[in-house]
Amino acid sequence: MKKNTQKRKNIITGSKLWSIAMITSLLAACSAPATTSNTANAAVSTTGTTKIVSVSESTSVKYADLVSLDADDTNVSWTEAASTMIKLNGTSATITGSGAKAASGSVTISEAGTYVLSGELTDGQIVVNVADKGVVHLVLNGATIHDNDSAGIYIQKAGKAVITLEKGTQNAVSDGKTYVYADSSTDEPDAAIFSKADLTFNGAGQLTVTGNYNEGITSKDDLKIISGSINVKAADDGIKGKDMVAIQSGTITVDATGDGIKSTNDTDTSKGFVAIADGTFNIQSGSDGIQAETALVTDGGTYNIVTAGGSANAPAKVEEGPGGGGFGGGRGGFGGDGAMNGGTPPTDMGTPPDGEPPADMPAMPNGNASSGTTTNSTKAANASTTSTTTVSSDTNADADNTSTTTEEESISAKALKAGTDLTVNGGTYTIDSMDDSLHSNSNVTVNDGTFNIQSGDDGIHADQALTINGGTIRITKSYEGLEGAIITLNDGDVDVTASDDGVNAAGGEATTSSTTATTTGKATNNSSSATDTNKSADTDTANSTGTTGTTSTSDQSAQGSDASQQTRGPGGMAGESSGNNELHINGGTLTVNAGGDGLDSNGSITMTGGTVIVNGPTTNGNGALDYDGTFVISGGYLVAAGSSGMAQGTSDDSTQNTIVMTFPETQKAGTLVHVQDSKGNNILTFAPAKDYQNVVVSSPDLAKDGSYVIFSGGTSTGKAVDGLYTGGTYSGGTQIVAFQSTSNVTWVNESGVTTARSGMGGFGGGNGQGGFGGGRNRSQSGTSTDTTGTTSTTGTTGTTDSAK
Repeated sequence: MKKNTQKRKNIITGSKLWSIAMITSLLAACSAPATTSNTANAAVSTTGTTKIVSVSESTSVKYADLVSLDADDTNVSWTEAASTMIKLNGTSATITGSGAKAASGSVTISEAGTYVLSGELTDGQIVVNVADKGVVHLVLNGATIHDNDSAGIYIQKAGKAVITLEKGTQNAVSDGKTYVYADSSTDEPDAAIFSKADLTFNGAGQLTVTGNYNEGITSKDDLKIISGSINVKAADDGIKGKDMVAIQSGTITVDATGDGIKSTNDTDTSKGFVAIADGTFNIQSGSDGIQAETALVTDGGTYNIVTAGGSANAPAKVEEGPGGGGFGGGRGGFGGDGAMNGGTPPTDMGTPPDGEPPADMPAMPNGNASSGTTTNSTKAANASTTSTTTVSSDTNADADNTSTTTEEESISAKALKAGTDLTVNGGTYTIDSMDDSLHSNSNVTVNDGTFNIQSGDDGIHADQALTINGGTIRITKSYEGLEGAIITLNDGDVDVTASDDGVNAAGGEATTSSTTATTTGKATNNSSSATDTNKSADTDTANSTGTTGTTSTSDQSAQGSDASQQTRGPGGMAGESSGNNELHINGGTLTVNAGGDGLDSNGSITMTGGTVIVNGPTTNGNGALDYDGTFVISGGYLVAAGSSGMAQGTSDDSTQNTIVMTFPETQKAGTLVHVQDSKGNNILTFAPAKDYQNVVVSSPDLAKDGSYVIFSGGTSTGKAVDGLYTGGTYSGGTQIVAFQSTSNVTWVNESGVTTARSGMGGFGGGNGQGGFGGGRNRSQSGTSTDTTGTTSTTGTTGTTDSAK
């Protein structure tokens, strides 16, 4: 019996505290290393263990591998003769058959069997309490059930409960805004439909669930949806299953203040997953759209997901350690030097003249370099703190040009989120998320699917390995497009627009034991990595058990042009490198439009196939290519255009040849750059989407000792895809330079081939950007030499563009 003791609801949401690295002093010596401090909240005790992340193999796990159905799950048949008929009427009910009794406005079912409900219960409850743990089959045959102060349907005890939505019927279950419990220690039920047993929905009818108090549908065991049209509106989470949420088909609409669909078992690694075979999903959530405590697998379906009002509500981003510009840090240091493995810039960069900073670089006080102290503080572990979301303007502007404010606290508002592996085997996804659109605290694998993504943070993020084996992915808005410790593109068509880095291989080197905050049974996930001055592990508190990574970054002295210092950043300061971070491109197509770095790896990059087009930054604090180790290319087609201040090419130990061209002045967006060999064969005809001064091209058609001519401007009759022309005829451009290739990585400017020197950093920030004049660990040094320069010839004759 209900007593007059009212439960007070505590809504617990996660918060994310973003720390800002502030430069507080200028140092006269360029050799001073940057210092990184990671401070976790004292309420959480963590122990760190190093974990090396390996390249992810193709994940083939599917819905059928995780979910098994029995005959009861799919049974939708019933007859009046073999069922107990329950006719609801206001605050009473008429029962025909055995196993159920009506009293005080409620109906209690005490025996296994089939029960058919129709009519309306205006203030009462359907209670299932079957001692023998049998199967109870509830058929909603045009039933409306409302309870003012508890769950409308309460499965208190049963072996399994199956709710069938009779074809052609409309049904509704709702609760009140306040609950009355037996005593102060009781906090269940707390959803409009609440089950302590396995719960399955099937049938072809419609069900509207309104969770005014807390959640819409909750199962403390398995929750399966086989079919039906289910519409849930909830004050907190929409649909929640503890051990699993398995959806085979149906049309699911969720409007939830908390998470849309979620699983919660954090004590058994074989449970706590969400698996979806098919269906149509329309989800608007205040927190995560679909969140699995462990694995999240989707085989197909159509998904329309908006979290926390969408990407327009994302807190303002501050470019963290690796940001362009700013005094001091890893790759900065005006006038510094160093050695970098391969892909070094030329001595003569044209205009502006050597030794003078570009116009968009800040002046260095007294000519001294500076160092920064970066403090990355994880968010508070007190999960009961209600977060505050800072609403900001569009984050899709170039990171170099955007003035940002401090991001304070935010909830976890990811569209698809997995505590372990997130695997997408197919489906169509339209996502507008305030937070990451696809996120895993471990690995993300995309085998197929069509994605249209707008994200207020990362488009796709994996704390460890991100592998794309197929699909069509359009990320039209993001802070960083693709991010993971190890990123592998094997196939697929990927198009990324990012206000910061387009592709960022960072983080993931260290994990620690799971830590749980002592607040209402909800786990706290604190994550921080000193080796990744970009954001890495998910730092949300909300509803997940996670890992905390803490590592110490050893100081690295800046010793001139020591080529062995592969982890140093360019410029006078020591940089930070995650040696285990890798970006692998083996096939598919990748198009990037980035305000920060185009392709960024805190370790190395390898490319064996595919087509990569990069429209990089327009200012000198970032580069179209940015890597700390090597970039070895052995196949595929690469073109990367951007600013010249932090320009890198491929590494000298590549087996495929590369040309790195720096123009004497910035070229306007859309101005064609054309490269042809001495016979007039097309190597490159490309119209960058943004202003540029440096272009990198690598093609199987380039020869180590070939003769080439580079043109600017003109027109082409070929077919352009993402600015890259194939076929047709190029004509009308201005010849910039003719030259003989001298190595597998040839740097040229308007004067001809140049030899590399150590020194293209700048006033770098944190982990890695800079501008002009600092070293970047270049492994080669020397002075500029004109070899075969022929410049400024206009009116070229037409050349035939062959396919790349």
